[in-house]
Amino acid sequence: MLADSRFRKNVLIIGISSDIGKNLAQQYIADGHCVIGTYRNQDFIKNIPGSSEHKLLQCDISDTESIKSFCNNYQELSLPWDVLISCVGTLEPIGRFFNSDFDDWEKSVMTNSTSQLRVLHGIYPQRRKGEVSSVIFFAGGGTNGPFRNYSAYCIAKIALIKMCELLDDETDDLNICAIGTGFVRTKIHQQTLANAEAAGKNYEKTREFLKSINNGTSMSDIYRCINWCVSHDKSIVGGRNFSIVHDPWNMVNIPFKEWLQKDENHFKLRRFGNEHYT
Repeated sequence: MLADSRFRKNVLIIGISSDIGKNLAQQYIADGHCVIGTYRNQDFIKNIPGSSEHKLLQCDISDTESIKSFCNNYQELSLPWDVLISCVGTLEPIGRFFNSDFDDWEKSVMTNSTSQLRVLHGIYPQRRKGEVSSVIFFAGGGTNGPFRNYSAYCIAKIALIKMCELLDDETDDLNICAIGTGFVRTKIHQQTLANAEAAGKNYEKTREFLKSINNGTSMSDIYRCINWCVSHDKSIVGGRNFSIVHDPWNMVNIPFKEWLQKDENHFKLRRFGNEHYT
């Protein structure tokens, strides 16, 4: 169903050439929204929807100057964004921290967190003024325990989750959250398959998932969960980390929204077992 013009949104997808980004773009366009997307290399934009209405801009998230150039180019569009979804990321370097090249490790942390925040910082002035804009980051493994051999990816995602809480607290006009997708059939898993020894147990786990009939989290569920977050108030969504697979966001008979509003600590980074020791 095409979006009513009153509810039509300008959706900015960072990493539209990723599998998730491409699918989200197609669904938003099908629903009548305007999509602006970033791609890294010219080769990646084949089969990406584009027209005079939908815009594609180059941005290499690992390159600071490229991000600055993108922010300037976006400003020239004079197209205020309503929803920003960041779909970029890398699992590499895979392996134990002390076996990794630190420059590669640090670059991964930047790609998976601080560079995405640099984009948000740069285009914040181009949001739709006078309204609450939505920002969606993707969480990753290791939120509730170790994610062995993926420390750069893990620590970067933890930083994004915490920044959602910080920015929710600092800004009245951003409804920002992190979403954990669970296992999704995307090309990022090829990085694990290419590093069998360094990946440890996750290699076999990933290999079995890709060989199985289990399709994992569907693209439509990712889209629906994002829209659920975008359509709800900051008191429900802002600063939190949601799981598409494990949270009852799509269950109408469960008082999930009321439960979230009762305690601002729900689904945020906190110490476990923080009660007074007796």
